[in-house]
Amino acid sequence: MEKLLVTGATGNLGRLTLQLLLERLPAEQLAGLSRSPDRAADLTERGVDIRQGDYFDYASLVRAFDGVDKLLLVSAVAFTDRNTQHYNAITAAKQAGVKHVIYTAIQRDEDLGINQVGVTESDVFTEQTLRASGLTYTILRNPIYLDYLEQYLAADVYEKGLRVPPGEGTMAPALLRDLAAGNVAVLTQAGHENKTYTLNGSQAASYRDIAATLSEIHGQPVPYLPVPVEEFLESYLQKDVPGPVAEFLTAWVAGVGLGSFSKHTDDLERLIGYRPTGYREFLEKNYPAVGPGTTNESARSA
Repeated sequence: MEKLLVTGATGNLGRLTLQLLLERLPAEQLAGLSRSPDRAADLTERGVDIRQGDYFDYASLVRAFDGVDKLLLVSAVAFTDRNTQHYNAITAAKQAGVKHVIYTAIQRDEDLGINQVGVTESDVFTEQTLRASGLTYTILRNPIYLDYLEQYLAADVYEKGLRVPPGEGTMAPALLRDLAAGNVAVLTQAGHENKTYTLNGSQAASYRDIAATLSEIHGQPVPYLPVPVEEFLESYLQKDVPGPVAEFLTAWVAGVGLGSFSKHTDDLERLIGYRPTGYREFLEKNYPAVGPGTTNESARSA
């Protein structure tokens, strides 16, 4: 039996992936990596082998990856020297004898050349490192997470309209659960070796489209109101968001309009075998009570 290990076992994406794996495989095939294994007590109780390890601690990674055949490398959060962490994980995986590494990157459009602050440069570095390692690899480029769409739209959109930096770029956000199901497919199926997938939800939309959809849901007009990037940034600063974090969040929201997330494929649907949840049905059920605001990066690993 192949041994599968998921990093970020106490983060949202990693935990969901392990929970879905447990529906398909015996627990003895599964392992998870966490800096604090005690935070994964629920998975341990179900028989998952939770191993202690830190992306910055190379020796801990070599130990944790021992006996592992396939590794899901959930990318590290922004602002944490992702290059060093991912290089350590890939190199340790090779030393430990891992055969196949699956890496969760963030979607990008190389033709546009937009640098998504905090992730693009380190994703490029990690993908190049993985391809050069000699390991079998799969790269899964993730979209905006539907679960945290409020971070991009703001909770007061019904009162103040959809105020975002200008641009007609589109996004097709997907649920973490659907993306975790994509992880499971690559971990448990053959045929994904040395491939790169761009993952999306089932519906693409610009901010203008989303404002129109919210208007229909709300029963009253929700105007689309493009604002200068500086004004949008100031709205974060007025909420006492630290400067570097405000700049990071602004770049992500602005990146949608610029086209950073406009590449749409059916890769996710083909992987999971069902239609991923689309933004409209999600908004109809959840908005504006989407949950705590965060970005893709802070939802990924822990």
